[in-house]
Amino acid sequence: MMKNNQFAIMPVSHEQKVRELTEIGFLNNSTIITDATELWLSFLHRAILTNPAPAGWNQFCHNTLATEIYTLEEFIARGLQINESVFKLVSLQLLEFEDETDFQVTDPIQAWDTIQLPAVNITNNSNSIIDAWYDLLCTHTKNGVQYLDLLTSQGFFVSTYSKSIDSRPRFFNGKALAVYDESKLIREVVYVETDIDTDNDHHADLVKVEVMRPVETNNGFKAPAVYTASPYNQGTNDNWGEQRTHNVHTKLHHKSSETHSSEPVFSEDFEYQITKGITKQTEETYTHQASYTLNNYLAVRGFAIVYSAGIGTKDSDGFQTCGSPEQTDATVAVIEWLAGKRQAFTNRTDGIAVTAWWCNQKVAMTGRSYLGTLATAAATTGTPALKTIISEAAISNWYDYYRENGLVMAPGGFPGEDADVLAAETFSRTKNVGDYSKVKQSFSDYLDSMTTSMDRNSGDYNEFWQRRNYRSNIKNITADIMMVHGLNDWNVKVNQVKSLWDELQKLPVAHKIVLHQGQHIYINAFRSIDFTDIVNLWLTNKLWDVHNGANEIIPDVIVQDNVAPETWRSFDNWSTNNPIKWQLLPHTLSKNSTSANEQQSFNDQLDEDTFRRFDQHPEQWQSELLTSKNGYSLLFKTAPVKDELILRGTPQLTLSVASSKNYGMISAQLVDFGEAKRFNISPTVLDRNGIELGHLWQKDDLREFQLASKSSPYKVISYGHINMQNRTSSDKVDDLNANELVNLTFNLQPLFHHLITGHQLGLVVFSTDFGMTIRANDDLKYTISLDTSFLKIPSFQRI
Repeated sequence: MMKNNQFAIMPVSHEQKVRELTEIGFLNNSTIITDATELWLSFLHRAILTNPAPAGWNQFCHNTLATEIYTLEEFIARGLQINESVFKLVSLQLLEFEDETDFQVTDPIQAWDTIQLPAVNITNNSNSIIDAWYDLLCTHTKNGVQYLDLLTSQGFFVSTYSKSIDSRPRFFNGKALAVYDESKLIREVVYVETDIDTDNDHHADLVKVEVMRPVETNNGFKAPAVYTASPYNQGTNDNWGEQRTHNVHTKLHHKSSETHSSEPVFSEDFEYQITKGITKQTEETYTHQASYTLNNYLAVRGFAIVYSAGIGTKDSDGFQTCGSPEQTDATVAVIEWLAGKRQAFTNRTDGIAVTAWWCNQKVAMTGRSYLGTLATAAATTGTPALKTIISEAAISNWYDYYRENGLVMAPGGFPGEDADVLAAETFSRTKNVGDYSKVKQSFSDYLDSMTTSMDRNSGDYNEFWQRRNYRSNIKNITADIMMVHGLNDWNVKVNQVKSLWDELQKLPVAHKIVLHQGQHIYINAFRSIDFTDIVNLWLTNKLWDVHNGANEIIPDVIVQDNVAPETWRSFDNWSTNNPIKWQLLPHTLSKNSTSANEQQSFNDQLDEDTFRRFDQHPEQWQSELLTSKNGYSLLFKTAPVKDELILRGTPQLTLSVASSKNYGMISAQLVDFGEAKRFNISPTVLDRNGIELGHLWQKDDLREFQLASKSSPYKVISYGHINMQNRTSSDKVDDLNANELVNLTFNLQPLFHHLITGHQLGLVVFSTDFGMTIRANDDLKYTISLDTSFLKIPSFQRI
């Protein structure tokens, strides 16, 4: 059965409920109904939109059950009175729940509580009906939208489109309503001038910006801007990416000293375009873009939607630099234009400037992955007009994306990718062949210099990566931040968001985080959580200055449970302060044992057939690593746990280890062992195009994580890697002698995991990770001294 989890319902007084219901047309000051049943029926009648004629009302009453035995038609004919059971039974049907699937008509009250719908209190009093109806409008349907949004999709607010702009924006329960005519949205293009010249043509780079805004902005309405910086927006060069992908069949080697590298310096000798006039009228429009459905949801609720692919992309100037300060500067330039602090032009050559005169000079940024990464980068500049970001699966330090503790590290699923590969893939200036021909050689040279600077030879932290480490500037953040991340994201790993979260605790900005059980995905169309409502409440507060209590209402930490379907819980913080120390014993993890004076070894080299098979099928390597006895790893397990645990925070592993040569790398995975039906890797599409984002507007797929049909014996919940010569830090090379025991202490990926009774926590220690590291098949023997090897993991027992 579905479980409803709503975190964005704003508690309001009865007086405010009356006021808001009057504003949207459910109550009428000139017609006051005091009878509770009559008032409830009037609300129902107003909600019948697809056929509001008498025949439509009659059909609705005929089709709707009011009690266990009477339809609403019979209920009215018999003069029966409203009560809690009647209200909830009819409401369950309005909310699209189904008899015998989601509820039993004999007990709608129990179903209401089981589904976790908001509490209502019905008495034979009109005020209780007003309160209950208001709350019902805020309640989510079975199909992923609140009831008022369902009515919106059926045309509830169409009559407001022709009203004066004084009636907009309009809010209900602290959230912006879809009262803007989607058929009249204005789409236009401008070219924002930056303060950089990355293609060294002696002219400041221009970046193309696509704007979608309500037509009401032409008549004085000032819209806040929701801006998505997407390097993918204008297309990609997939073939280039494949061609530049690096060979992962290389050997680790002994590093004698730190390496130093730097990037080419872009010229500061450039000119700005001469302004020859100014206008409010743009020239260019657009018809298609790779839009984000959350932005589409916001577009008809009064937010202007802005997209820019940035430097080095089609119709813009410059080079793709993969996260460098120059890319951040170009991203921020668009914000400054929206705030009236920078000029843009109607086209690339004529010098006719255009301002964002329609904007209220308040900006939010949204987006996932690279998009959320640039939002994070922009926030760390402290640019004043950026009031908030909603960053999903975002990078906060590019070193941790392509490197780890002195090792070259691939994002999960993309072996051989690196910064130069991503720069090549997103350099969409190639789409305009004539434009590309003028910068072809210079960009090729820049890519080659990037390959050298990022240094795949050592894997060490250097100036190239320092310039792409946004955490160095977290202290500059003034924008409030909402973060979203998948606890199973092996692409943009969880430490990217945990590191940002930890540092934000020190700043006077509001910060929230939503952790889900997915990988590298969006969650704005999940059935079980009101994520779009959370975003609406948040942005209404930050960009409209509506005092809706968003900072207080939205929990600081929202986490999707990994055991119980459709279950989300709130917490005050991510980590706890009571880490448990698990001692490594022979094949065992124990928290109540003395250390064992013993050594265990494994050899990283495989026979050629096995290596070739793992190389071609990393999923087979992962399975056999955990389910078969082998000589290339060591496995340690706890006894079956007697109490359910929530493991939350960053595990830390300390190993005393020796390599048979003067180099080596250690990998580790933390595993939940136990036969169970676990969530599928990807969410299930419950209804293709099932979510209406407005009236006759864009749609999204209703999705939800579901349990797999078959049980599985384990789940990897965390992992980590380290070069044995970077045991002090990623930018310092420590010497290493063959067969010399050294102490390594390194973090595994942060987690928030529900470990159930009877399961075992396991730690597997190995070297080559066929999913992420280089694959050398080198004859390396590793020996671990157990007496000084242990795992620390924050946890607490569930009550």
